[in-house]
Amino acid sequence: MSEADRSNFQPPIVEVEIALTLTELCQACNVPEDQVVLWVLEGVIEPLGEQPQDWRFTGGCLRRTRVAWRLTRDLELNAPGVSLALDLLDEIAALKALLRR
Repeated sequence: MSEADRSNFQPPIVEVEIALTLTELCQACNVPEDQVVLWVLEGVIEPLGEQPQDWRFTGGCLRRTRVAWRLTRDLELNAPGVSLALDLLDEIAALKALLRR
């Protein structure tokens, strides 16, 4: 690959392009399916599709699921607690980004 090709090369953004099924998400995060379903019902993660067999999860859902699992496992938070904690973490990240600008 030439220097010009390298400077124009845009690696794919996995987060945008990924589409995991419920089973694939659970395997990737080592989380029980019933826990993921509970988080979806609580609004912690939002899949594309109407029914669990049709759900597709983006890379953002993958990252959020991993954090949700750590909060559940390490801090023993229930689904509403995980939802609140993730919302607060998102707000902190947005405020930090605003400060950087």
